[in-house]
Amino acid sequence: MAALSPTTLPVYRLLLRTQVNRARVLALLAIGAVGVVVAIAIGSTSSFEPVERGARFVNTFGLSLLVPVSALVFAAASLGDLDEDGTLVYLWLRPVRRSRIVVAAAASSLTVAWPLVVVPLAAAAWATGGGTDLVVGTVVSASLALSAYTGLFCALGLRVRRSLVWGLLYIFIWEGFIATANDTAARLAVRTYARSALNEIADVTLSFAAVASPYRWVVPPLVGVAALAYATRRLARQDVA
Repeated sequence: MAALSPTTLPVYRLLLRTQVNRARVLALLAIGAVGVVVAIAIGSTSSFEPVERGARFVNTFGLSLLVPVSALVFAAASLGDLDEDGTLVYLWLRPVRRSRIVVAAAASSLTVAWPLVVVPLAAAAWATGGGTDLVVGTVVSASLALSAYTGLFCALGLRVRRSLVWGLLYIFIWEGFIATANDTAARLAVRTYARSALNEIADVTLSFAAVASPYRWVVPPLVGVAALAYATRRLARQDVA
């Protein structure tokens, strides 16, 4: 992945301004706040197996809902919205390598999504009473998942129209339903690797979390990089006029 350079930074700042949409940010802040409130309720109801209960909540609410949906909202829009409204051509005509445009899009998405996702999830994990290991596992697993989803949805935004709809279908139909059929299908879902990381760090037992090391650590970022490489190729070849 190309690093942010002096030629990339203006593109990054431009895309970052388009990412910070008040409605999107407020909606995700509200969802994160709801998660923290629910976590407080979970933590106050019982002291029985707090780590296990907290991990299951992080998995269900965070890794299965907040993380992928937040990544989709921002990453798919980073270049996809510009492509759909016809303004991508102005960015495409800049004397900047296509790879750097794609990296700037992914970086801007992560800049906005990471604090909106990881901070409330870490707070929720702490509120459940699961302790430090659960909080660390939540931060690491959510960050791993974001690295993969951001790349995937940046590429999706360039590849298809109505990327939000297609992304939601992927999240809820493929990852939420089909990938839970068996362990083989589960390995084709990003959340399985993030769940395995949470499983390992928090020392709990979650379903479909049997991905061994080092795959649980390296596959999500590799998926993100591969998706961004595809997005770069797509941006270089497609007609954006």
